[in-house]
Amino acid sequence: MAQTTALINTLKRTLKAHGKTYVDVGQALALSEASVKRLFSREDFSLERLDRICQLIGIEITDLVELMNAEHRQLEQLTTEQEQELVNDKTLLAVAICALNKWTMDEIVAFYDITEGQCFQKLARLDKLKLIDLLPHNRIKVLVAPNFRWQENGPIQKLFQERLGNEFLHGKFKGEDESLIVFNGMLSQHNVAELEKKLRRLAWELNVANREDSTLPLAERHGITAVLAVRGWQYGLFHPLRNPPASNAKR
Repeated sequence: MAQTTALINTLKRTLKAHGKTYVDVGQALALSEASVKRLFSREDFSLERLDRICQLIGIEITDLVELMNAEHRQLEQLTTEQEQELVNDKTLLAVAICALNKWTMDEIVAFYDITEGQCFQKLARLDKLKLIDLLPHNRIKVLVAPNFRWQENGPIQKLFQERLGNEFLHGKFKGEDESLIVFNGMLSQHNVAELEKKLRRLAWELNVANREDSTLPLAERHGITAVLAVRGWQYGLFHPLRNPPASNAKR
């Protein structure tokens, strides 16, 4: 039963990552949303139904099992205090990001102006935080789950928004590996929800691609940051042109 529960939990997370709901699963299985909820709560799936759900998100049952095994005993998120420690120690944060992207200790020392001793100290701290397992000969084993993420509105995310965000958007986005697409329009709530699903799906695909490419030599990999965001927003630039609320109400 423990393995069944773990597999169903992995399925739930994978469905969410693909932007799929119980309604979508119900349509794939020709069942009502309430019936799907009962299937998940009872953890009562036939292989045929499990296969159809996997087809809904474009994976095989074996892929789902692999995801479950990869998540076993792996870290999904740091605490607020742990994230704050990384924010307070920029060297530790830099080493952490490198380690999570499968850099070796030699590669980190060659890229950053730190000694082997300093790098070892930071890696040892990451080992205590359970982000990595520091093995003999300074080999690094990443311990985070495939769905590892920084806390929403946590210290790491705030650091990006407050400091790195301006730097990130300051560029001209003219390089071969750069692209800036800005869209604004007026959508129904249904299409807004569909857009959010597609963004979550793209984020999942980027994470999968990152894991796949992590086995390549460092020289064949290039650092990339993708910001996926959508929000209801009215440009402050146009606020002075708007009628006051009382005037709008009379129209």
